[in-house]
Parts: sequence; C-alpha cells; structure tokens
Amino acid sequence: MRNIAIGLLFSTSGPYGVVGQAMHNGALVAAEEVNRSNPALRLQVVHADPGGDLQRYEPLCRDLLDRGIRHVVGCYTSSSRKELIPLIEHRDALLWYPSHYEGFESAPNVIYTGAAPNQHIIPLIEHVLRQRRRRIFCIGSNYIWAWENNRILREVLVAQGGTVAGERYLPVGDIGLGQVVDAILDAAPDCVFSTLIGTSAYRFFSMFRAACTKRGIDQATAMPVLSCSLSEPELLQIEPGARDGHISSSVYFSSIVSAENRRFVDAYTRHAHGDASADAEASYVAVRLLGLALAEAGGDDIAAVSRSAAGQVLRAPQGLVRLDPQTMHAWLTPRIGRSTAEGRFDILAEAAAPVQPDPYLVRSMPKLEPAQAHLRLVS
Repeated sequence: MRNIAIGLLFSTSGPYGVVGQAMHNGALVAAEEVNRSNPALRLQVVHADPGGDLQRYEPLCRDLLDRGIRHVVGCYTSSSRKELIPLIEHRDALLWYPSHYEGFESAPNVIYTGAAPNQHIIPLIEHVLRQRRRRIFCIGSNYIWAWENNRILREVLVAQGGTVAGERYLPVGDIGLGQVVDAILDAAPDCVFSTLIGTSAYRFFSMFRAACTKRGIDQATAMPVLSCSLSEPELLQIEPGARDGHISSSVYFSSIVSAENRRFVDAYTRHAHGDASADAEASYVAVRLLGLALAEAGGDDIAAVSRSAAGQVLRAPQGLVRLDPQTMHAWLTPRIGRSTAEGRFDILAEAAAPVQPDPYLVRSMPKLEPAQAHLRLVS
C-alpha cells in the first residue's frame, strides 16, 4: 500500500467558517471513498485552519509543504488563493482549488474544480434578463471576487440595455449594513446582486428582508437577491423568515435527483450531519480526481499527476466532470436555483450537459452567444 499525505487548507473557523467547514467535510468524504475503493493507495489527510485570516494562509501552507506534502486542496477566497500561488509554484507543488471564482487566471500549478465565470455569472445574467429585470444594485465584500463579478455583470448588462442602479462594497465580515440597505431601497432596483460572503451575507439577507417587510414590499418577488455563492448550509445562517425566494447560480444543489448525488448526500450527511453544498461538492470532486490521478501516476509527482488528472472522467454528484487540459478548469453543469424556507433550493433551470470552462470569457463575451449554457426549464 502506498501512503500519500495531502493537505487540506480550509478556514473552518472565522467569518466564512460555515463554507470552509463544508469544503473540509466534502474533502473528507472523498478521501474516505478513495481509501475504501483502492487498497493500493491510502490518503493521509493533514488539515490546517487559517481562520479566515489572509496572513495565515502562506505560513500554514509552507508548514504543509515542509512536511513533504505536494498536493494541497484548499482556499475559498481568491485573495487566499493568490497568496499561495507564488509559494506553490516555487516549491513545485500543486494547489487543488475547489471554489467558484471570478476567472481570468490559469496557473500551471493550480487545478480548478469550482465554477468559472461562464458557468455561474453568465447563466445568472441570462436568467435575469429573461425575467426582464434590467436595473440591478450590486453589493459585495471588498475583494477581487466581488470586483470582478460586478465588472462582468456591468459589462453584459449595459450591453443588453440594462443599468447598474448602485454599487457598494464592505469589508469581509462587516455586519453594519443599515446604510447600504437604505440605499438599495431608495434606488428601488429590479433585483440585487450580492457578492457578499460569510457573516456579511447572512446579516444582509436578514436585514434586507426585514426592511422590505417594514415598507410593505414583498422582497422575494419585487427585489429578489441574486447570488453565485449562496449555498444550503448558509441558508440556515439566515433568519428563518428571510431564507426563501433568493436566486442562486451554481453547478450543484443538494436537491439534484441522481443516484450519484443520493450516495453523496447520504455519505455527507453521515459525516457532517448537515446539508451538502456546491462548496462541499467541489472539494469532493477535487479529492476524488486527485485520488484517481495519484493511483494512475503511481505516486505524487506533480507533472505525472497533472497529466493523469487531465484524462480522468468522474461521475460526480452534479453529473459528469472532467478537466480541460488547456486551462485545468473543470467542465461543469450550470444550474439556477431558488431558495426555500426549509433551507434548500428548487432547481429552476439547468444545462443539458457539462459546459466547457471559459475562465477568460474569450468565447462568452461580449455577445454571450458562443458559450451560452442554454439552460432548460425544470418542471
């Protein structure tokens, strides 16, 4: 039996600890499956928790690499990922990045198993435009994820005759949202696009719903909140009366009906005692692909594992997943979901097949025609 240590670098505590814990749990479920299915390979998981502190990612990753680990699965925010890439490249290691992100990157030492912008933000914009909602207010956490997604939305929206009614950014973890909520209500947009993360997002959903109710506004129908990151575990962090009616664009929801997803949800529930999410599934996919590549490569050599990973096809909970050898981003299946009061998502639309990643939007911008996801309605 070949024992190979892999690092898990997730913030299971701190302002986005709910998401970090879900990612950690998804990775552990996959590691258990790899160890159970391949008697010749055993993954030994070593976990480090930066606590959402950007300054802790690099030294903790360095500690993992100093222990001889060559494959690190981790990071949720783009800021943390960019902190690690120089070190990962310098030490000839591989970062498996399991998070939806804003794109415009393709690093030779990074494998991306989360959604690229043409797999989340573009389908969301298409959905909004079909609903004839053309005045959008943008609110986000003050870092690259929000900046870039809002830029993409603005460019596409304006090109289609829409307008951005306002744009506000707050520090990660900030919950002083009163003035922003008032500004949104004064602007009276058709909808709100939120790129807030963690505690800021949970507080916003609750405050915005309460403020709308106070003014006699049915927020879910009059000014729905759109997101590319809201997931099942996060819905449970929102006040119960404010959980329903939010629109999320994602490649995975726990309500997907398939044998693969049922097995994943059952395994995740046994392990984590909570709902699976896109973040958990992306981490699961990363570790499963890593396990397949390690077994085929016969060791943890970076070049050999990367070559092997590019040829793998995984029947994942969301559907078939494979990597694009040119960008090492994953082919994924875009979906649009609407949240329920019970903390789940009803799937409104989904792509008929996995969509090729387009991290630089060279095929998806500005007219949206070549790389549209072509979502079909789900009854």
